[in-house]
Amino acid sequence: MKTITWLSPQDAPEWFPPLEQALDEPAGLLAAGGDLSPARLLAAYQRGIFPWYSPGQPVLWWSPDPRAVLFPEEFHCTRSLAKTLRNAGFVVAVDRDFAAVIDRCAAPRPHSLGTWITADMRNAYLELHRLGYAHSIEAWRSGTLAGGLYGVRLGGMFFGESMFSRERDASKVALAQLVQVCLRNSIAVIDCQLPSRHLQSLGARAIPRVQFQALLREHVDLETLPLAIP
Repeated sequence: MKTITWLSPQDAPEWFPPLEQALDEPAGLLAAGGDLSPARLLAAYQRGIFPWYSPGQPVLWWSPDPRAVLFPEEFHCTRSLAKTLRNAGFVVAVDRDFAAVIDRCAAPRPHSLGTWITADMRNAYLELHRLGYAHSIEAWRSGTLAGGLYGVRLGGMFFGESMFSRERDASKVALAQLVQVCLRNSIAVIDCQLPSRHLQSLGARAIPRVQFQALLREHVDLETLPLAIP
């Protein structure tokens, strides 16, 4: 019988249980506890693990099976999105205001009771951004941040964390820009974590966790490199 593994902040940051020990219910839950230090977060992403928890809970670590991914060359730009990219007046940017993007992602949304981006999570990703690992892709219009997303880049993998939209299709504009950034920087895989109809409509697909692990072994690199902007 599978049971959740508890981590201590004193455990070596790279210590996580094998992914095969992830629970079936709730699906993909692997471990709890530990901390959100840069070393532990980077070790988690290297292994295909990400944190996701609500206020008042310990840090929860997940590795779902199957895993949703988007291969940049498979991105589906619909006719309506292509028209938006041409005519809607969005200006796209990378890392212009990372803090604002994560704050917008954490803001309350319709039909949502709260946010999983706690103050500790916010601070942890701000530190990863300072270290050169976390990046934001932004859609601006008339000087206002209209939409965006953020995630962690490790070599040839981009681990998407969250996105937001204040205007129609603004988050899709940011995703389209992320695809171009990936193609320019030899980033082979965008990790979308969990499947959704929205992401599937844009070209994402679900793959077995063992295949995702193989992609990690092939593409992950901890060297920080500046992103070349298309």
